[in-house]
Amino acid sequence: MRILHTADWHLGKRLDFFSRLAEQQQVLVEICQIAEQEQVDMVLIAGDLYDNFNPSNEASELLYKTLKKLARGGKVPVVAIAGNHDSPDRVNVADVLAKENGILFIGNPNDEIGIYSIENGFSLVRSAPGFIELILPKLAYPVRLLHTAFANEIRLKECFGDDKQIALHESLSKKWQLLADEYCDNSGVNLLTTHLYMLSRGGAILEEPDGEKPLNIGNADLVYADAIPKQIQYAALGHLHRFQNVGQQQPAIYSSAILQYSFSEAGQEKYVSIIDVEPNEPAKWRKIALQEGKKLHRESFDEVETAINWLSNHPDTLVELTLVSENFLKAEDRKRIYQTHSGIIHLIPRLKKQEQQADAEEIKINLDRSIDDLFVDYFKSKNEGQLPNADIMSLFKEILASRN
Repeated sequence: MRILHTADWHLGKRLDFFSRLAEQQQVLVEICQIAEQEQVDMVLIAGDLYDNFNPSNEASELLYKTLKKLARGGKVPVVAIAGNHDSPDRVNVADVLAKENGILFIGNPNDEIGIYSIENGFSLVRSAPGFIELILPKLAYPVRLLHTAFANEIRLKECFGDDKQIALHESLSKKWQLLADEYCDNSGVNLLTTHLYMLSRGGAILEEPDGEKPLNIGNADLVYADAIPKQIQYAALGHLHRFQNVGQQQPAIYSSAILQYSFSEAGQEKYVSIIDVEPNEPAKWRKIALQEGKKLHRESFDEVETAINWLSNHPDTLVELTLVSENFLKAEDRKRIYQTHSGIIHLIPRLKKQEQQADAEEIKINLDRSIDDLFVDYFKSKNEGQLPNADIMSLFKEILASRN
């Protein structure tokens, strides 16, 4: 069978004052075209369908129309889970009508979907909290899916009990393994989808997107890829906006966001993942680059004319523009810049004297001070003088200890 995995749509998201809805509509049309061209049998959307708990009517309409097109009247099951930007209740509100069209919304980590069938479409034949088993018309074997929508502290207590002292890794590892042992033998395809921050044990710390509340504050909220049961052939992840595989014994893929959503993502390609898998065989996956949407650029110039020339040659982009000059930027130059390009999100003027002063201050750093004090100064320099809180200092010390 063939599966399309995507995540982090963030419908309704804005970049400062600039709406991205038109771009989102274009890229979702592209994803529907890819699904049709690839003749996929199933679609997994691993969270952050919306950008906030109260999406606009336009964002909701775009979501429902896209999912209905992907589901093709129930011939292709579409499973969409909630992420940390989604309201679980809002995600589940369309459940009755959605199921009739082949769309399975999952808002909470322990949601259980009732057994049902779609005429000339798929059937949901087994279900448990956090698990479904599907029979698809053209497949001779079942498809099993372990699903865990995003769980914050409140949802964790509701779903896994009051003992939050148990690390999320241990809690999910136990839950997933029990489900896999009961339902996931080698006679079917076995999948997992979840929205969280996952690392390969011993691997590099992965950067979370700008504007996201970090999901990995301290060890209690950290999940390692070895929590995924060995029966699972592919794990479809959401939350991180860069395409990456954090898997250890099987692929565990962040398919990426569908657009460059912050300037920290400037230059990143965005993808969907295509998975070919059959029972008792390793999954094969590949990524398809998405072409739609405006590219984001962070550019710095020391001459107005050079900046205007670059802007003229890159009209269909969104730009964070820094101008470093000897004197303050003149009003007429600012006007010319904005008249040249309609996609300037931030215009940041800087004086060369300030840059030189900053360089001089860096040279004066006293390296004989403690590593803690140096980290505090560095943090303040990157956060407009704000001191790191206790959680950040604790995490910094854990990282130091792990390197010794």
